[in-house]
Amino acid sequence: MQKVLITGTAGFIGFHLAKLLLANGDRVHGFDGMTDYYDVRLKQRRHAALLQNPNFSCDEGMLEDAEKFDVVADGFEPDVIVHLAAQAGVRYSLENPRAYIDSNVVGTFNVMEAARRHKVQHLLMASTSSVYGANTDMPFDECEKADTQLTIYAATKKANESMGHSYAHLWDLPTTMFRFFTVYGTWGRPDLALYKFVDAILNDRPIDIYNHGDMYRDFTYIDDLVRAISLLIKAVPVRPENPEDIEEGDSLSPVAPYRVVNIGNSDKVRLLDFVDAIEDCLGKKAIRNYMDIQMGDVPATWANADLLQRLTGYRPQTDFKDGIQKFVDWFRDYYDK
Repeated sequence: MQKVLITGTAGFIGFHLAKLLLANGDRVHGFDGMTDYYDVRLKQRRHAALLQNPNFSCDEGMLEDAEKFDVVADGFEPDVIVHLAAQAGVRYSLENPRAYIDSNVVGTFNVMEAARRHKVQHLLMASTSSVYGANTDMPFDECEKADTQLTIYAATKKANESMGHSYAHLWDLPTTMFRFFTVYGTWGRPDLALYKFVDAILNDRPIDIYNHGDMYRDFTYIDDLVRAISLLIKAVPVRPENPEDIEEGDSLSPVAPYRVVNIGNSDKVRLLDFVDAIEDCLGKKAIRNYMDIQMGDVPATWANADLLQRLTGYRPQTDFKDGIQKFVDWFRDYYDK
């Protein structure tokens, strides 16, 4: 039984990862700030579900509070840390950028310090496909440069990657950064497109479709994502003795036990096809409000997941129509619709 400390266990991805690791027999301790960025009751329901398992425990606190997080880490003594907690959302970063610096930069530094002190076997931290920014060569590859972030959210995540590399190099701390691609699924966040669209359609409200629907996303189902993370926990990067031995396509650093890995479905889906599938699952048409592209948004994302498959033998594969149906079934049950 390994001891895994997960930040963000009341959140969408952290909840599902904790549930999977508990099912696999691991002991999990969660840490979450329970901020009111969206309905706290949803976060409380997630934690309540996890607490049904005796191998799960948790604390509430803000990552910016280094003293509180240190007490939690010292008490649990983790073998592995998976850092998922963050101020999320591309659009909200336009309104409240300071929240992203506090949580994503200062908070991540505190997590890395705890990982260094405890000499964990593996530190895994969430990044985002948004770090590819203005890149246009697709599918996005981990070995290509990503220096043109378009939002403060993406910039903080790229900063996390740089911070993680420096700690991996300085302290020989095995570190994996994963870049998520448009995650969706049951128990999702209310600010995500699928959640907003389903809620609006069922309540006869219009949905905003940006760039007049000419958008493409690599939609990744939540169960696929957390399975990939659980497998990456075992794929511990090792500082190469000879950088020339690094295989082509591997993002392993030549000077640190550090790697960046895409987690995506490797399939770009047109936003209008996504909306059509939601309408089919609901049996109801949307009131469509076509709009220009939002500031900081990108027209397309698409992951190259070859490295993930090479490291784990696995790649996400849930068809977006099947994933939408699972979410709609959950949504109707959760809200008794």
